Amino acid sequence: MAAPKKGGKQELPTPVIVKKITIVAAGHHGGAWKVAYADFVTAMMAFFLLLWILGATTEKQRKGIADYFSPTLVKTREGSAGSAAGLLGGSSITDVDNYPHRAGQTGTRSMTVPRDATGGPKEGSGHSSRVKKMEQQLQEKMQASEALRRLAKQVRMVDTTQGIRIDLVDNADFSMFMLGTTVLTPDASMLLKVIGDTVAPQGGGLTIRGHTDSLPWKSGAANNWSLSAGRAEATRQSLMRSGIAEDRFRRIEGVADRELLVRDNPQDPRNRRISILLQD
Repeated sequence: MAAPKKGGKQELPTPVIVKKITIVAAGHHGGAWKVAYADFVTAMMAFFLLLWILGATTEKQRKGIADYFSPTLVKTREGSAGSAAGLLGGSSITDVDNYPHRAGQTGTRSMTVPRDATGGPKEGSGHSSRVKKMEQQLQEKMQASEALRRLAKQVRMVDTTQGIRIDLVDNADFSMFMLGTTVLTPDASMLLKVIGDTVAPQGGGLTIRGHTDSLPWKSGAANNWSLSAGRAEATRQSLMRSGIAEDRFRRIEGVADRELLVRDNPQDPRNRRISILLQD
């Protein structure tokens, strides 16, 4: 405490003055980065909004949104997509247009092609004519006897991207092999003879794949892996006896119960089958 002055009055303390100095950066070190950052955040928000729209809308709604933002003339829009039932009720960029160039052509707003143009072969359909021909030949051969006509329902011919696959499928009334063995049943041998006669003149490589169901084995006994591979080999030998050359076989495979035909019931007898893939 300060000493009182003469006369009894106390002297007031000297006031403290605080001076605040704000340094403002000049030039490009100012707030320009904030603008760039705001643009980035806006772009990211728009991107995630787009992802949300793609996940929360149906295909028809997405088509309507795409059509709503497509640049078109007013008169065209009045008689075209996006105007019939509001924002989400129109068609999309992939629908057939109604522009003046439509005469003599057919196409979409994104691409126009001549009416008489034809596309390339679709996936899995390059062998369709060959499949039909083989099916007809096989059907004619299986009409030769009552036993073969009864086995016709066990044969399935499928056109795949790898080639023509012939599936010989078991069911409750038919089995290709004796239970738990690689020994062909008499009906299966007869069926493979017809298959071999049909496939032999076709040419191309062959892959044989064996499938089993998921019925468990007794402890210490064989397993479905060795059983499926053994059945594929037995099928190969049977086809060779039908006149198919040995060098046409590219590989044999045993996949056990890993490629089920009836996935809801792994123990279904239809999961036991032999697949013969005829490749080019």
